[in-house]
Amino acid sequence: MATVSCGSTWVSQWGIRSQLNLRPSIRNAMLASQYGNHHFACSVSSKIQSLSSKSSGVLSQDSLHALFGTNSSQNPCRRRGTCLVVRANADYYSVLGVSKNASKSEIKSAYRKLARSYHPDVNKEAGAEQKFKDISNAYEVLSDDEKRSIYDRYGEAGLKGAGTGTGDFSNAFDIFDSLFNGMGGMGGAGGSRARSRAMDGEDEIYNLVLNFKEAVFGVEKEIEITRLESCSTCNGSGAKPGTKPSQCSACGGQGQVLQSARTPLGVFQQVMTCQSCRGTGEFSTPCDTCSGGGRVDRTKKISLKVPAGVDSGSRLRVRSEGSAGIRGGSPGDLFVILEVLPDPVLKRDDTNILYTCKISYVDAILGTTIKVPTVDGMVDLKIPAGTQPGTTLVMAKKGVPLLNKNKLRGDQLVRVQVEIPKRLKAQERKLIEELASLNKPKTANATG
Repeated sequence: MATVSCGSTWVSQWGIRSQLNLRPSIRNAMLASQYGNHHFACSVSSKIQSLSSKSSGVLSQDSLHALFGTNSSQNPCRRRGTCLVVRANADYYSVLGVSKNASKSEIKSAYRKLARSYHPDVNKEAGAEQKFKDISNAYEVLSDDEKRSIYDRYGEAGLKGAGTGTGDFSNAFDIFDSLFNGMGGMGGAGGSRARSRAMDGEDEIYNLVLNFKEAVFGVEKEIEITRLESCSTCNGSGAKPGTKPSQCSACGGQGQVLQSARTPLGVFQQVMTCQSCRGTGEFSTPCDTCSGGGRVDRTKKISLKVPAGVDSGSRLRVRSEGSAGIRGGSPGDLFVILEVLPDPVLKRDDTNILYTCKISYVDAILGTTIKVPTVDGMVDLKIPAGTQPGTTLVMAKKGVPLLNKNKLRGDQLVRVQVEIPKRLKAQERKLIEELASLNKPKTANATG
């Protein structure tokens, strides 16, 4: 396809703005680029510059001057104006280095030699893979009698018009494989590059509820999950046993299709998974057990060890216990999300446990020993004499073990509340009043 560059705007085939007023010779050259195997570059200015080297197949600078009727010895000062660049397609014969009269065996031999040299698994130089694709594209056309005939008469534009265009290069490695039979000497990548369709299995999620102490000290639980496992009838292939898969016609067995969208900025292309075969590149008679999916739902019991110190929202990962992979892919993982039920008495603050106790004002004054609930059971706690309301007492190492560090534990923090009675018995009031009188400050008697 001829593409014209006018300043910063790209115009597709024949989409040339009328104000360019091209000379007849230029228009004829553009037509020639569509129906011949030449490509050229030209610049509408007082000086013509060649845009390629002599070996590229682009017209030389002198030819360009002849085409536009200009003289290379004229004043080199460039006149500001519109730049016209016409790009035609590559000459497939030149790409393979053969003449237009080359036989099919000569074309095949040239391709084999070049493909070995530019295969990406052998040649790590920049641009080698693109060169390999160009070589494969040229061979695909010239090795087919019908395509070659159309190409010889009309160029690549004729191939596109006939609906036999090739330009997506998606089968470059398949062409190579067909001639070199997988090319084991290339590291085995030649055959696997286009055919590897393995997909890893999905991760599975299971929600597990624990009580307060199970989360603190850890526990071993047996859980039952439902996941996708490889079908035993077809061994995960999805095909009915005894049948043979056929190539997907939508993607030509590639498992991928090339989608193109033409915009004012050019043609954008995107490789998408083929929806007809779901990326497998093949059609098969579906297995009766799995309906062609290669996997079936099954339940499994798993013994799960929950470590000490977990909390609500903690996530445990059990590797390879998710759904099975597809076509040899790795299985997914199982993620267990934990929810911890609250305790009616004890509260948790990270690795510390909080507890609030109530004592009488007499015990606060005189001191006492009380029983305090902990995750280890009931424990004696000494309340010092003169304890003030709101005092927090620390019970060391009675908290939650640190996750993955079971020898280290947090503390239990006990907040003391002092209860003040709203009503007093007569005797209690009398004693408190006597106590109050003892605490009154003494004043000196006045002397006359």
